[in-house]
Amino acid sequence: MAIIGEAVRVTGYGLAGALVLPAEDPGEVRAVWRDLDPDVAVAILTPRAAAALAGADGGPLRVVMPG
Repeated sequence: MAIIGEAVRVTGYGLAGALVLPAEDPGEVRAVWRDLDPDVAVAILTPRAAAALAGADGGPLRVVMPG
């Protein structure tokens, strides 16, 4: 499981053992998404990260955090 989005919203998930991938702007989000390990089955995204990936194909199952 990977958590992608603004550092202030995702950092705490590392305490639960999740792979935390902070990304502050759309370009960083797309770069992190492109470089995800193929073994990642689920990606939890902040709403801003999800918006940055709108229209992107492929990758793991996406779950969007509440706003």
